[in-house]
Amino acid sequence: EVQLVESGGGLVQPGGSLRLSCTGTGFIFANSHMSWVRRAPGKGLEWVSGIGSGGVPKKYADSVKGRFTISRSNAKNTVDLEMNSLEPEDTAVYICAAALGGYDLWGQGTQVTVSS
Repeated sequence: EVQLVESGGGLVQPGGSLRLSCTGTGFIFANSHMSWVRRAPGKGLEWVSGIGSGGVPKKYADSVKGRFTISRSNAKNTVDLEMNSLEPEDTAVYICAAALGGYDLWGQGTQVTVSS
């Protein structure tokens, strides 16, 4: 089956850290640019980070630059998002996406809640 599955979300206090992971199956993962996007409560979809098929380039939204790090393993068909210094404004459903050429593939999302 062609799909992306995210994991690693949860509840964390402000200033804390969390690592999200996304596993792709059913397509040639190493050929796909990968992205993380998020949807905060009451807001639209926001692009967070992207990584080239070979691991470069890496790009980040200004709101997370310096706090988040994206990485991938084509051997394991995974893309990760390391999130540090989390803020309440980071609370959102985080979604993994793959650019397959013909269409974009989206995961189901994983909830991240930053609250004291």
